[in-house]
Amino acid sequence: MPTAILTGPPVPGSSLEGDLRSLGFDVRTAAGAAEAETLLAGVPGEDRVALVDTRFVGHVHALRLGLTDPRFPLSAIPGAVTAQRSGRQALTRAMARENSASAQGAGNGTLVEGLPDRVTAALDTDVHRPELGSLVAAVPADPQARNEARQAVAAVDEEAVRLRSAVKARDGFFTTFCVSPYSRHLARWCARRGLTPNQVTTASLLTALVAAGCAATGTRAGYVAAGVLLLASFVLDCADGQLARYSLQYSTLGAWLDATFDRAKEYAFYAGLALGAARDGDDVWALALGAIILQSCRHVIDFSFAEGRAGSAGGPAAALSGRLDRVGWTVWVRRMIVLPIGERWALIAVLTALTTPRVTFWVLLAGCAFAAAYTTAGRVLRSVRRPATDGDGAARAARALADLADGGPLSELAHRFRARGGVAAAALGAVLVTGSALVWGAGWQTVLAALAYVICSAAAVGRPLTGRLDWLVPPLFRAAEYGTVLVLAADAEVNGALPAAYGLVSAVAYHHYDTVYRIRGDAGAPPRALVRAIGGHEGRTLAVAVLAAVLTASGFTVALTALAVAVALVVLAESIRFWVAAHQGGAPAVHDEGEPA
Repeated sequence: MPTAILTGPPVPGSSLEGDLRSLGFDVRTAAGAAEAETLLAGVPGEDRVALVDTRFVGHVHALRLGLTDPRFPLSAIPGAVTAQRSGRQALTRAMARENSASAQGAGNGTLVEGLPDRVTAALDTDVHRPELGSLVAAVPADPQARNEARQAVAAVDEEAVRLRSAVKARDGFFTTFCVSPYSRHLARWCARRGLTPNQVTTASLLTALVAAGCAATGTRAGYVAAGVLLLASFVLDCADGQLARYSLQYSTLGAWLDATFDRAKEYAFYAGLALGAARDGDDVWALALGAIILQSCRHVIDFSFAEGRAGSAGGPAAALSGRLDRVGWTVWVRRMIVLPIGERWALIAVLTALTTPRVTFWVLLAGCAFAAAYTTAGRVLRSVRRPATDGDGAARAARALADLADGGPLSELAHRFRARGGVAAAALGAVLVTGSALVWGAGWQTVLAALAYVICSAAAVGRPLTGRLDWLVPPLFRAAEYGTVLVLAADAEVNGALPAAYGLVSAVAYHHYDTVYRIRGDAGAPPRALVRAIGGHEGRTLAVAVLAAVLTASGFTVALTALAVAVALVVLAESIRFWVAAHQGGAPAVHDEGEPA
């Protein structure tokens, strides 16, 4: 249980003690600085502890923001400072320094005024200071100032501020104007009934799975129900993040579940549409697979561009972007045309209800392709004009891009050739293997092209990925691997080949997304043993090419299915083990806002 230590002379009529208890704190009072230090040392090391000035006047939500956010080891607002387990040593050192430097630290029972702010100033590490906006958090020095602070508290609608802050600062048009105005009230309703963000996230997943099942019926009523349920799932998806912000219920496990379930919902719904179309005699599995490939490649472009620090550059493209962001309507147009998850799911839901799966997929592919071309072109223009980077930032970026590349044992062996190709080598390898698959299909020509892809892949990462366009290396690898699987499965022309390929790409894409979430959470990349066990991108591409060449079409389908199951079991087992262990081990909570909704 968290503990709040009140320091300073008692203030008649103050509601501070009750406010702290309403936030879950066990409240204790220190008569002097020495006693405050003793009480601090007596709080168990794994518990949160806070020092609060008895003269504090402010909103309860200001205390909540300053003292309960699980994402930060140390946090402070005027009159209060708090530390989680990872920040306890720094707080203890600051308290000891303050006591040794102050005459009040003699242990003579002198009441302490302003101790929390002095301890905050003595901290020797970074302290999070939340943005309070119109919320009040003050330590009045006299009765008049105290009365003025109380009037300021009464003048602000705390609940309205809290409800507004539950919504993302940056969202898409559809989410901002069509979902958030009521989903935030749903989030508050959930908070008042003790529901957690993880429970709402799970409800969103279950709703989407039911929607996929409705789509799989292949009936018009099923498609309409699927569209409605998909929108309901998205409302819940918005509400879980808003609930986390409203109640500050952030967690490492929650961030992972939210991101993972988003992918599971989208992939399951595409599969449901493909199954529904098959009931009507229309095979759209290739389109469904193309949709997840395009979306996955879009996301890895986002991730690798951000990790490569390419966005920090100036230049004409960045200047134009800044000018457009200062014109209100262009902001919303630009957010809509990149087809974020809100616009994308709304589009899918409406098309599912009103048209056919084939039309839905073609429109989705066209929209995503345009969005990908628009965002990638802008990023390339920014990157070619950015100055070269060096130092710790460049080293970190290179490590992240190398981890995102997902090279396996074959790439490691090929490093012996000492080639240094960067993005050019990655592009050459991608063109060779996918082009060969398109031209020759399942044949030894494609196997030779896959071998060349292995060599090019090793050359691409043979040096640190610090070039201006090296952030393109991971997305090129994703496009090559996923595209080769799609083309060879389509070339098999037997029932089950494309669904098996869909399963394999979904499993591999999950591994790649999991890599991103670990990097974003500062947890490092997946262990090399896992990457080697599933072959790396170049090993899987070569294996699929060889299987297509040596097996019959039906045998190739069975092999793809077995490979999909094996990869899924291995990556899911390791991923679940890692994230549950991180959560149970008290890893710092994260709240990755991820893709704008």
